[in-house]
Amino acid sequence: MTVKSCEKVEKSQVALTVEVSAAEFEAAIEKAYQKMRKKINVQGFRPGKAPRKIIEGMYGAEVFFEEAINIAFPEAYEAAVKEKELQVVGYPTVEMVGECTKEGFTFKATAPVYPEVTLGQYKGLSAPKDEVKVTAADVDERLKQLSDRNTRLVSVDREAKEGDTAVIDFEGFLDGKPFDGGKGENHSLELGSHSFVPGYEEQVVGMKAGEEKDIDITFPEDYHADLAGKAVVFKVKVHEVKEKEVPTMDDEFAKDVSEFDTLKELKADLKKKITEERQKDADRAFADTLMDQVAEGITADIPDAMVEAQCHQFLDNFKMQIAQQGIPYDQYLKLTGMDEAKLLEDAKEPALRQVKMDLAVAAIIKAENIEASDEDVEAEFQKLADQYSMDLEMVKKYLHADQVKDQIVSQKAVDIVVESATATKPEKKTAKKSTAKKTTKKAETAETAEGAEDTESAESQEQPAEKDAE
Repeated sequence: MTVKSCEKVEKSQVALTVEVSAAEFEAAIEKAYQKMRKKINVQGFRPGKAPRKIIEGMYGAEVFFEEAINIAFPEAYEAAVKEKELQVVGYPTVEMVGECTKEGFTFKATAPVYPEVTLGQYKGLSAPKDEVKVTAADVDERLKQLSDRNTRLVSVDREAKEGDTAVIDFEGFLDGKPFDGGKGENHSLELGSHSFVPGYEEQVVGMKAGEEKDIDITFPEDYHADLAGKAVVFKVKVHEVKEKEVPTMDDEFAKDVSEFDTLKELKADLKKKITEERQKDADRAFADTLMDQVAEGITADIPDAMVEAQCHQFLDNFKMQIAQQGIPYDQYLKLTGMDEAKLLEDAKEPALRQVKMDLAVAAIIKAENIEASDEDVEAEFQKLADQYSMDLEMVKKYLHADQVKDQIVSQKAVDIVVESATATKPEKKTAKKSTAKKTTKKAETAETAEGAEDTESAESQEQPAEKDAE
């Protein structure tokens, strides 16, 4: 293999002209013959036993050329990339130069490479940063959440009212006939939750255990096509009525839900935790805003392949997200009327932002000669083990040291930007609702926010299907 030329072209691409020698091509032809001979029938020979010379005599010397080129190309291309020390970031486009003969062949491979990056300002920046405040109402809200988690449902012998949970059997009838998805048994329905179609729960209010009732419902016009706007009857039987038994907010409650002896101590701890959480959020938002500025300030001829690869990474992440929520990807596409091409197209803008962010972080690491020592890596492993209450060796089993090292140097790069920056007071918020989304640093992606919105869309599309069963 001989590299005839190596030229830079637009969009951070390199054009390699590579010559494969006669000896290299001959070796590839022999491999092609060994691979293809079993599929070539030659009279007088058992399958796969015909000599190469016989086959070439029958079909021409070029019979194995195409397969031989496919065999020789990858090795020659990879050797050329290594020789020229290129950092390739995508697949090449390839064209033949001249004719292919037994003396070998020449090809031209144009490949996207990691771009040259020029940093703009990354020290001495400024950005707004929220001042962390925690009010008594914030603490009370957190207490309410604790109370809700410790609230019990107890049976009561009275009529059901809003806020109660009714355990019911039900079956829906359209024109006197049961319809699909309209039946349930021993279903716990929280009255006032609006989980059933409008008008349903309101008619269960007032029923007692053992009582049966016909409920008349007209489905909304925007419901499923087969039931939209239709008047139906649900036959409902109440088995049990339960009310919430809310714990008293006192010292005994504090002992039950925490390690503290008094409600005052619990409130103080909650305030401390809320403050820490909000401070982390404010710090993260501050860093994100600064890194957005750094990313926008770089100069780089970014190859399309890097953006496309990031788009596909976003899509793969989103597929995992919805799979974890029990939504099959194909079903999501049907429910939302989306297709993969549209998802990838929508991902281009956030993908470009993320690529710029990654390039900026890498450029800072290079400019500042940032490294991660073995001690840094070991400390990070221990931090992760403590954070997730896992055995240290188990964490090391699932996370490679190189991954942890990359995270450490990236965070050090961000820290350099943050520590040299000035925090300013945020502008006063107006009544106008902002729809802007932030781009996070390297360890996170802009696609996460979009994926969450897409997931919500999928869930809202699924709601009518769930209501069919109600």
